[in-house]
Amino acid sequence: MPNASVISVNVSSVERRTYGGEPVATGIFKRPVAGPVAVRGINLAGDDQADRANHGGPYRACYAYAREDYAWWEARLQRALPPGLFGENLTTAALDVSGAVIGERWRMGTAEFVVTCPRVPCYKLALAMDEPRFVREFARAQRPGAYLAIVAEGTVAAGDEARVVSRPGHGLTIATMFRIYLFEPDRLAEMLVPDLPPPWRDWVHERLGDA
Repeated sequence: MPNASVISVNVSSVERRTYGGEPVATGIFKRPVAGPVAVRGINLAGDDQADRANHGGPYRACYAYAREDYAWWEARLQRALPPGLFGENLTTAALDVSGAVIGERWRMGTAEFVVTCPRVPCYKLALAMDEPRFVREFARAQRPGAYLAIVAEGTVAAGDEARVVSRPGHGLTIATMFRIYLFEPDRLAEMLVPDLPPPWRDWVHERLGDA
């Protein structure tokens, strides 16, 4: 089995586009960059987000998506899909991104990340894919990819090894959390694992009436 690795590091500035006849500011159009990229604070160097309420921040500093999921989408959509198209900062190979456990830690290059939550799709993904119904398709596919927090600053580059350095024992994966959130609300209490980020924890408690 090949070693897990980073096959592309992708960043973007905020761009102005049109969606549904309305102007949109978005940072979803990520493009691969060469060489080591600094990982610091709540971002990768050169990367930006337009909507910090729903993208970016300490618990969504970086987004990872698997090349294997790209291959699945390419077969489904019958077209080639370049790295960064899903808005991910890190395109990986041989790493089970959606199967990662919440709180799992990854070492990539000289930086370390912790898996925090799944990506919940919005209309900007449909904009990037040029597919008006893609948000629904993405939800049904249950291949969400993972948001990451930065726990050790450093650099990451295409070709770097991607290594799982620790994994909590609670077993709540990115894919399971995504499925509960979108399709199985009766299981919300299962999301209350120790590693669940505070914003998600507060949301679950509110939905359960515990607030």
